[in-house]
Amino acid sequence: MNAVEIEQAITDLAGQPFDQIEFPYAFLQAFGNKETTLKRLRSGATNKSDLGGVLQTSNIHLAVCESGKVTETLAALKASPATLRAKAKYVLATDGETLEAEELESGETVVCDYPQFPDHFGFFLPLAGISTIKKIRENSFDIRATSRLNRLYVELLKDNPTWGAAERRHEMNHFMARLIFCFFAEDTDIFNGTGLFSDTLSQMSDRDASNLHEVVAEIFRAMNTPIAQRVTANLPRWADAFPYVNGGLFSGGPDVPRFSRIARSYLLHIGALDWKQINPDIFGSMIQAVADDEERGALGMHYTSVPNILKVLNPGGCRS
Repeated sequence: MNAVEIEQAITDLAGQPFDQIEFPYAFLQAFGNKETTLKRLRSGATNKSDLGGVLQTSNIHLAVCESGKVTETLAALKASPATLRAKAKYVLATDGETLEAEELESGETVVCDYPQFPDHFGFFLPLAGISTIKKIRENSFDIRATSRLNRLYVELLKDNPTWGAAERRHEMNHFMARLIFCFFAEDTDIFNGTGLFSDTLSQMSDRDASNLHEVVAEIFRAMNTPIAQRVTANLPRWADAFPYVNGGLFSGGPDVPRFSRIARSYLLHIGALDWKQINPDIFGSMIQAVADDEERGALGMHYTSVPNILKVLNPGGCRS
């Protein structure tokens, strides 16, 4: 499993009802452990925990505890002779409400509400044998954003196959670059108000996504229309709320691929991320850091438009 696949597995796990018995095994499975490995841990053949938890040698000692007992359970895991004997790299405790973990060599810790632990999945990537790059460890949101953008990209190509052809690849890159800018802009005070782009997409598009391409096209057209020309541009009132963006990112045709209901859902999920926590330069470098050439090609994303994003991400690129 690569980092993007692990992020999805961890996100899925956090979204399911918490199961005290199954959580340790589901957590390990999310980081690439095979069913045969999990079976041996379940049977006790390889599980040497002395605290009623799950201890994987040379990897991690996990325990699920009673409500409110997370901190003291983590301390017990750290002090456990079995943890030392097994040369565990991590300890983790959770009650399904909060989660605490520590990397024992560095002393680095994670403390968060249980539903938010996928935000820290980069902290645990060494469990899957992935040597994390500092930038990824510091900001797991980078991979989460790219993972969601990739799923949107793949879903769009299902209903717009010609957009994946070599002659239209630049258009698809340009379209994705525009989306990335809009998600950054709505969370970093470049737009007028937080969530302007995502909220407009949600409110103005039909649930079946039949008109979503038209909504997006009008927003893009607004951001390519100087304020002085707005009166004659016949923009819808909801699109006129978007500022003019210079720098060329929104110049040219406003052509937008059609969206399926699933693609619309992916788009809204992307907008729900806190883009203030995402580095604007990671969409070219991050995937290259965590995937080899074959995996990177399978992801489908292309990054030739990243410089265009960076040119307009500062507030000076917009005119209100």
